[in-house]
Amino acid sequence: MSRLRRTAVLAAVFVCAACGLVYELALVALGSYLIGDTAAQASIVLGVMVFAMGIGALAAKPLQGRALVAFAWIELLLALLGGLSVLGLYAAFAWLDLYAPALIAVALVLGALIGAEIPLLMVLLQRIRRQDAGSAVADLFAADYVGALLGGLAFPFLLLPVFGQLRGALVVGVVNAVIGVVVVFAVFRRDLSRRAGVALSAGALAVLAVLGGAFWVSEPFEVTARQQLYADPVVFATHSRYQEIVLTSSLDGADVRLFLNGDLQFASIDEYRYHEALVHPLLAGARGSVLILGGGDGLALREVLKYPDVRSVTEVELDPAVVDLARTDPRLRALNAAAYDDPRVHLLNLDAFAWLRDGPPQFDAIIVDLPDPDETATAKLYSVEFYAMVRRALAPGGRVVVQSGSPYFAQRSYWCVEASLREAGFATSPYHVDVPSFGDWGFFLAAPETPPALTLQPPAPLRFLDPDVLRAATVFPADRRRLQVPPSTLMDPRILQYAREEWKGY
Repeated sequence: MSRLRRTAVLAAVFVCAACGLVYELALVALGSYLIGDTAAQASIVLGVMVFAMGIGALAAKPLQGRALVAFAWIELLLALLGGLSVLGLYAAFAWLDLYAPALIAVALVLGALIGAEIPLLMVLLQRIRRQDAGSAVADLFAADYVGALLGGLAFPFLLLPVFGQLRGALVVGVVNAVIGVVVVFAVFRRDLSRRAGVALSAGALAVLAVLGGAFWVSEPFEVTARQQLYADPVVFATHSRYQEIVLTSSLDGADVRLFLNGDLQFASIDEYRYHEALVHPLLAGARGSVLILGGGDGLALREVLKYPDVRSVTEVELDPAVVDLARTDPRLRALNAAAYDDPRVHLLNLDAFAWLRDGPPQFDAIIVDLPDPDETATAKLYSVEFYAMVRRALAPGGRVVVQSGSPYFAQRSYWCVEASLREAGFATSPYHVDVPSFGDWGFFLAAPETPPALTLQPPAPLRFLDPDVLRAATVFPADRRRLQVPPSTLMDPRILQYAREEWKGY
C-alpha cells in the first residue's frame, strides 16, 4: 500500500514539474511575441524564477510541520496565478504599459511557489515511508526532471497549436489544481481534518471556477487587448509557429497593414515606394533567375514579375502562414496581384540561413527582404557569414539588394550592414528613399568587387521611382553620411546591439 501511495505522490511531482516548466515557457514565449528579443526574455524569466525558487524553498521550511495543507494551498495558488499569468501580462502590456515590472513580479511569485513545492513533497514522501536522504532526493528529482521534459515538449507541440498562449496557460492551471488537490485527498485523506478538507474543497472549486471563467472570456479578451495595440481595426490575427501575424484595415479600406510580432511590415498606402526602390534598381542588371529571401507578403515578388524576361523566381520564406495569408486574403491578393499564382514562382518554406548553407543553385539577382535585426533570431541574417553565403549563391555578373533599415533612425545599424557586406567581399552602392509609414529607409545594391551602377530599366513607368528620384536617393545629408563601424558576425552580432539602442526611443 505504501508503494502505491509513494507512486501517486511521485506522479504528482511529475505533473507539477511539467506545469511549472510550462509557466516558465509561457512567459518567455509571450515576451518574444510582444517585445521580441527572445534571448533577453528567456534570461530574465529563467534567472528570476530560479532565484525565486531558492527563496521559496527557504520560505517553505516553517511550513513543514503542516506540509500537507501547505502543499495543497500552494498548488492551488500556483495553479491560479500560473493559469492567469499570460492573460494578466497581456493586459499589462496592452493597457497599462507595465509589462517589464509585471513580468518580473509574476516570475518572482511563480518561482517562489514552485520552489516551495519540493521541500513539502519531500516531507510527504518521508511521511509515507522513511528512507535515507540520498534515495529520497533521487526519487523526487527524477520525477521532477522527467516531468519538466513533458512540460517542455507539451508546450510547443500541444498547448500552443491546440489552445494558444492564453488558453494553454489556463488549461495547465486547471491540471495543476486538480492534481494538487487529488493527490492530497487520495493519498492523505486520513491525515486531513474535516475543516481542512472542506476549506481545500471550497478553494479548489473557486480556483477552477476562476480559471474556467477566464477560459470562457479569453477569446474576446484577446481580441479586445490586441485591438488596443493597433490604430485601425484588426481584420485578421493568428499565432503561427514562428510569430504573431496581424492584419489591420482602415475603416474605408484604403490602408491595409501587416504586422509581425507587432512590427509593421507594410502599409498599403505607400508600400509601392519601398518595393519599387528595393526591386527595380537591382533588376536593371541580369535578371533571368531571381532569388527572394523573405518577402512572404508577395509584394517584392509582384515587382519582379513585371519583367517578362524573368524566367524563374525562387522565394525562400520561413513562415508558411504568411504566404498562406498572402495567397488567400482578398486584400493581400489585390495588393500582390496574385503573384503566387504565376507559374514562374517556386516557393520554399525554409530558413534562409540553413538553405543557403546547404549550397543552393546560383541566381542572377538576389533580393534580401528580411525582418529588421532587432531580435537574436534575425541578427544572424545580417552577418558577414550570411552575406558570404549569399555571395556563393550569386551567378557571375549577378547583383544583390539588401533592405537595410533607416539611415536616419538607425544610422549605425544601416552602415553596419554595409560593413558586413564589404567584409563578405561585396562592393556597395547605398541609397535611401522616403516611405511615410517607415520614414527614411535605406538599401544597399551590391556586387562582388565593383560597386554596381544605380540605374532603371522598368518595363513600364513606375508609380514612385524614376531616374531623377533614384539619383537623388544616392545623396545622404551631412548628418547621415557613411559611418565607419565594425561588421556584424555570428559570434559578435553588433547590429543587434545597434538596433536595440537606436530604435529604443521610437
